[in-house]
Amino acid sequence: MDALSDVLSMLRVSSILTSRFEGRGAWSFRFPSYQHIKFGGMLEGRSFLWIEGSAEPVVLERGDFYMLTDGQPFYSASDPNRPALDGPAAFQPIRSSNGVVRFQGEGDNESVSLASGRFTFENDVSDLLLRHLPPLIHLRASDVGTHALSRVLDLLNWETDDLHVGADVARSGLAALVLVHVLRAYLASARQPEGWLGALADPKIGGALSMMHAQPGERWTVESLASAVGMSRTAFAQRFRSQVGSAPVEYLAQWRMTIARSALKHSDESLTGIASRIGYQSDTAFSIAFKRYTGVSPGRFRVNAQSAEGRVGAPALEH
Repeated sequence: MDALSDVLSMLRVSSILTSRFEGRGAWSFRFPSYQHIKFGGMLEGRSFLWIEGSAEPVVLERGDFYMLTDGQPFYSASDPNRPALDGPAAFQPIRSSNGVVRFQGEGDNESVSLASGRFTFENDVSDLLLRHLPPLIHLRASDVGTHALSRVLDLLNWETDDLHVGADVARSGLAALVLVHVLRAYLASARQPEGWLGALADPKIGGALSMMHAQPGERWTVESLASAVGMSRTAFAQRFRSQVGSAPVEYLAQWRMTIARSALKHSDESLTGIASRIGYQSDTAFSIAFKRYTGVSPGRFRVNAQSAEGRVGAPALEH
């Protein structure tokens, strides 16, 4: 498994395609802060999008995608100079039973239609993905790497037009496809980002990350990783730390603990099985390392995590 897929699967993405918006005339809405990632695709027309406090709105046209990643309040408008209405409050009374919001503003501006959604993640590793993404990713329909997204947009158009049989599963799957393809297109078209995400695009460091993720229980050393990607030990160690932000062995130890936390939280796998899978010779050695890293024993972590998960309800839909 490549490193990006591994992290996304460990994040346990909760993909919620929230609604479709169709607007005519002049309108402007403000939306409050949110968790993790918001995304949208322009199905028809042209609109403006900006994060609160930013200088210049982004112009979104048919076929464009956007992704918001920093949790800050944001605005969506056909006319950015209009006073903004409270988005959730304005949408609630006009949202139809099939989830479509239709808004008639002043005048007869061109029609706008967009599908939007939100991803929420478990907090264990969300920071690894989010901390090096820009607050707003804008992918134009003409950008390199967005061809696959145009096909996803066609499916989004159909799925959000009405409620169809199997809609919940289909919309969740499409949202996950949007996340993967937007990240792929961003990596392909943007100046290489900093940190872990940018490291994935580096053939050498990205290769080492993929090996560690594919075989977390392997006895990896700086020497063996450097040799596997064709670099000297010193050059590899320096480049890895510069791009990822931690030493290779430190990163591996952190990832092993992430795997352990997920297994303890979501499965009944034995401590011996978890220990063996992530490279510890015994459950005793694993327990000592886990408590040093988290402050609690694996058994106590499992009880606390599974009890807390049982109390958490399903997330509500939102714009």
